[in-house]
Amino acid sequence: MSQVVVDISVSLDGYVTGPNAAVGNGLGDGGEAVHNWVFKGNDADRAVLESAFEATGAVVQGRNLFDVIDGPGGWSDELGYGAKPTGEVNPPIFVVTHNPPAHTRLGDRFRFVDNPAEAVAKAREVAGGKDVVVMGGGQICHAVLADGLADVLRLHVASVVLGAGTPLWPASPSAGLAVELIEAVSTPSAQHLTYRVVR
Repeated sequence: MSQVVVDISVSLDGYVTGPNAAVGNGLGDGGEAVHNWVFKGNDADRAVLESAFEATGAVVQGRNLFDVIDGPGGWSDELGYGAKPTGEVNPPIFVVTHNPPAHTRLGDRFRFVDNPAEAVAKAREVAGGKDVVVMGGGQICHAVLADGLADVLRLHVASVVLGAGTPLWPASPSAGLAVELIEAVSTPSAQHLTYRVVR
């Protein structure tokens, strides 16, 4: 059965974007540094990315991230999910929103649903036994964790302090989230930490 994996890059001080994140500035001011491990990392970083991509059967994301990805400066016809060329098989993506767009620039790989539970359920149906990956933004990742829908939390803690931006955890995080570290990969660019969510 598919695992639900919350997988997100975060700064040392807990931000998933820099300040002023918006369409056209999706990672916010200075936020690109949180993802240096993807584009400038070493072989160990690339192995983490490849392993996650190979295990992914479907993706869940929030509307804010979708707007960035589908915007003019977002994913291209050449580059898709997990920084993979779109010529490779890319997983279906479920976007949580109450207001789906009339059309998308990137075609039919996106499906729109009303809430995190529905997104996870529909993603499981098409994942083919592979993982359902919740990739962001911070709000949807937290919602899936707070609603008890996640099995695994995978953090890529970048070697950067942003000071402000979009926090992974809200000011009053939900009580009762317990995790157990099951894997750690350390590189100069990031600490890749995988936790099992304890129910």
